[in-house]
Amino acid sequence: MSPFQEAESRWKRWRARIAAKPSLNLGYRIAVGVIGALVLAAGVLAIPYPGPGWLIVFAGLGILASEFEWAHRLLRFARTKYDAFMDWFSRQSLLVKGAGAVLTGLIVLATLWLLGTFGLVGTWVGLDYPWLESPL
Repeated sequence: MSPFQEAESRWKRWRARIAAKPSLNLGYRIAVGVIGALVLAAGVLAIPYPGPGWLIVFAGLGILASEFEWAHRLLRFARTKYDAFMDWFSRQSLLVKGAGAVLTGLIVLATLWLLGTFGLVGTWVGLDYPWLESPL
């Protein structure tokens, strides 16, 4: 038996022991739901920024999919759509790819401005312009 199969077998036995106790099973499912939702929310917030935003989204859905069938279906759907979009985007011209990069940059700048980052950092270096402050 491979190490992966052995680990999967141990996991299934451990999960079966939890599932045998209804109150423990409910608590476990609630914990998985809360942790998965938090990871998913962090991933959604991270999508427009450079880094692993989509990876975090898929990790959150994977956590939820370990206990909930609806999340498993959503994970398959999202992965299919993501792969299709990335295939389409990779076939586009340099102009379209550049426009995508500019749009991503504008979204990052807008969210940093709305969160007040520019006003905060501006005060550190002596730039105290009213337009740097967030309107929120």
